[in-house]
Amino acid sequence: MKRVETNQDWSLMCPNECPGLDEVWGEEFEKLYESYEKQGRVRKVVKAQQLWYAIIESQTETGTPYMLYKDSCNRKSNQQNLGTIKCSNLCTEIVEYTSKDEVAVCNLASLALNMYVTSEHTYDFKKLAEVTKVIVRNLNKIIDINYYPVPEACLSNKRHRPIGIGVQGLADAFILMRYPFESAEAQLLNKQIFETIYYGALEASCDLAKEYGPYETYEGSPVSKGILQYDMWNVTPTDLWDWKLLKEKIAKYGIRNSLLIAPMPTASTAQILGNNESIEPYTSNIYTRRVLSGEFQIVNPHLLKDLTERGLWHEKMKNQIIACNGSVQSIPEIPDDLKQLYKTVWEISQKTVLKMAAERGAFIDQSQSLNIHIAEPNYGKLTSMHFYGWKQ
Repeated sequence: MKRVETNQDWSLMCPNECPGLDEVWGEEFEKLYESYEKQGRVRKVVKAQQLWYAIIESQTETGTPYMLYKDSCNRKSNQQNLGTIKCSNLCTEIVEYTSKDEVAVCNLASLALNMYVTSEHTYDFKKLAEVTKVIVRNLNKIIDINYYPVPEACLSNKRHRPIGIGVQGLADAFILMRYPFESAEAQLLNKQIFETIYYGALEASCDLAKEYGPYETYEGSPVSKGILQYDMWNVTPTDLWDWKLLKEKIAKYGIRNSLLIAPMPTASTAQILGNNESIEPYTSNIYTRRVLSGEFQIVNPHLLKDLTERGLWHEKMKNQIIACNGSVQSIPEIPDDLKQLYKTVWEISQKTVLKMAAERGAFIDQSQSLNIHIAEPNYGKLTSMHFYGWKQ
């Protein structure tokens, strides 16, 4: 990224001739990489921006490759005492240590965030923390009793005990609270939800450590030194929870799990509960779902309810929304407050989406699966978006 920014060259090397690059990150990587360049161990030199253009071109056409930053993943990982984290899973929310003897395992569960909105349009953080604690206990039980197809997976899972708590229905929660996705209220709620989940998960993991002892490789980890995820981001939490008290408790007992939070895509589980996926805004307010029994038109249930209550739902309205590709912005009969509330992802600033990802990121100790939607992508837009995300 630095060399793309400064329009420098990028050297392509053979890992057999230039060993060890996968074992280091940050300044150590740069030092080793540059030493190989000076020694002339380079197979080919290309302009960094030329390589970057190939990445952007591929993303424009296919949506891939998915991108993560190795330095950030390692610098902010609670597993950094184990060694260098070299890879993620496909969806990029799981970043765990692997080695010749260990295959990383992700033990996942997701919370339906819409379920904690009360009838008075307030958010029940206390209940969210309680359910998070139940999930932590359940996932720890799974680690203990699970069937492992290979011994390397069993060894890794029982030594480090990583879990990944994710979410679904964030967009649904915002709608139920009557917060447009880009509003200041939604941005604060986004932060407080993940602060609550991280707090609840840490507290439950600490309670389990008090009962069974901390995980095997706890000593030397950032948490064992009193450094939590938000400390590594240089972020101060809101005053929703007593972090000082929790840190004192952790210093005394440790925690049972090396990793706790990992918002996954929830592509299938969100369908079961009828929620919008993960941390994503709605992509459309009306769409067709194809299943074995046929094709069905699905309408955003919140929009359907709001339009019905206001006497605005009828065949003509349905056809208008379909004609507008699931958008309600250009339909005159729909009031402005509903237009704000039911913006699709194509109508929401992707800079805000990235900003919200960074704000919740301070309470996510693995990573998060995040999609960016740009209706008319080009080299400039995608480059600007990537560099904004990188600098966050």
